Amino acid sequence: MDVVSDAISAVHLGRPWFHRLRTSRSWCARLDPYDGAGFYVVLKGHCWLLTDGGAPIPLGVGDAVLLPHGTGHVIADFPVDAAVAKKKAVTFEQWLVETEPRTQHDRYETEMLCGKYWLDCSRMHPLMAELPEVVHLPSRVGSHLELRAAIDLLAGELDEIRPGSCVALPSLLDLLLVYMIRAWMTEAPSGAWPRVLGDPVAAAALRALHSDPAAPWSNDRLAAEAGVSRPTLARRFTTLVGRPPMAYLTWWRVIRAATLLRDTPDTLATIAGRVGYGSPYALSHAFQREFGTTPGRYRAQAARRSADVPPGIAQTMVRFTEDIPTDKLAKPSAAAVPAVGGPTAAE
Repeated sequence: MDVVSDAISAVHLGRPWFHRLRTSRSWCARLDPYDGAGFYVVLKGHCWLLTDGGAPIPLGVGDAVLLPHGTGHVIADFPVDAAVAKKKAVTFEQWLVETEPRTQHDRYETEMLCGKYWLDCSRMHPLMAELPEVVHLPSRVGSHLELRAAIDLLAGELDEIRPGSCVALPSLLDLLLVYMIRAWMTEAPSGAWPRVLGDPVAAAALRALHSDPAAPWSNDRLAAEAGVSRPTLARRFTTLVGRPPMAYLTWWRVIRAATLLRDTPDTLATIAGRVGYGSPYALSHAFQREFGTTPGRYRAQAARRSADVPPGIAQTMVRFTEDIPTDKLAKPSAAAVPAVGGPTAAE
């Protein structure tokens, strides 16, 4: 597997939750912080996203947003003060029941795809950890064509029940996550991990380590794989990745072992062989040094965490039903409101 795939697989739990929202009345919803990554895709109309402690972000048609660290936030038709949005709320499930159905006469109707990915954040790969609080991908003609295609496919699957939808939808949602991370890497070339994966030496070494972490790697063998001298590899890799190649390999082997403990019934001896340790004792010692607990206890804790992830059930999300006092609304300027079908103010 490649680095991005491994980074996602190391933290991904269960199936993502998703829903298609349609609303035309004044609305404001809040999602408290959670262990996972949330997303929104605006299909029609416009809205505003306000993260806890952040500034309002205008969202227009075609905009995609990823909140990779489960940041608490408010989503609303106006940039309402977050403190106000926490008062007198109902659950997200109640909001779905109360939401007015779509009609052709709704002038300010908003339609969105929203959902979340459940993540195990106990030991996140630095590529995932580097993702910002909000990844905002404004709609631009000709940009991120794969992402736009995934959004169109998702919207089509949700329009009506089709044969195979139960398989197609979770797969498309996983694809959406990959494409949003790819798009961020394209948009943020100055980030540490986009630079790492754009460097031919560091990228070649990482591909080799991730493709076969159990191999008897050495600095000399890895340098030959990357096509450079050992000093060049050590200098480039350590500068970009933040730790020497063999130190990264040791860390990744333990992280990979944690994923196998969480996702498979394999014995510790089997897992030790799969990640490059000669014995269960050697793996257990390295694992306890990194995680502060034994592999057996970690597996039990991971099973309890996975049992707490209810597939297809929304995390509590709240909105209040009363009219929002006008003095609590942060009225946007006309120029700040994203035009339907056009670019956002951020562009």
